[in-house]
Amino acid sequence: MSEQASEVAQSGPSDLQYVQYHSSKEDEYLSAIRQLISRDLSEPYSIYVYRYFLYQWGDLCYMTLDQHGNVVGVVVSKLELHRGGPLRGYIAMLAVKQEYRGKGIATKLVRMAIDAMIERDADEIALETEVTNTAAMKLYERLGFLRSKRLHRYYLNGNTAFRLVLYVKEGIGYMRTGEYDDIYDGTAPAPPDA
Repeated sequence: MSEQASEVAQSGPSDLQYVQYHSSKEDEYLSAIRQLISRDLSEPYSIYVYRYFLYQWGDLCYMTLDQHGNVVGVVVSKLELHRGGPLRGYIAMLAVKQEYRGKGIATKLVRMAIDAMIERDADEIALETEVTNTAAMKLYERLGFLRSKRLHRYYLNGNTAFRLVLYVKEGIGYMRTGEYDDIYDGTAPAPPDA
């Protein structure tokens, strides 16, 4: 994405702008991102968690700004090898201000993150969401994510989560990771073309 295109990715309804995060604007955006996410998500993330994602993968983080330049939506993501196996994208945080929900902002932000990860050759994209967050479940499943695992009492508030995975490349769901290589005994179904 060009520098100009990354600054203002695109305008949407009601003069909304979709922008890629850039570290040069940390002072302007980090506090607003933290406030928005802490209002919407149950996990109490420290400043270090935000910096972990934004310093390393700021180009995989996108924001929606209103006509006054206020952050009304954000998606925070990363991309790295997963346990010696596939190149896994990860959607860590997604939040949209209450009064802006239902306008397709979350869908647009997630699609932007997915597209950026695919452009960087991601094999799969994963995330977790609370089982009680039906709106998020519908959004991700509509985008092709599949329920991979139920994580009992995953969150600090005691809530259970689903891990959802979007397989971007054919056969990735069959790929073994380093986690299981030492116990693999050949009894599981072989991947296609094995």
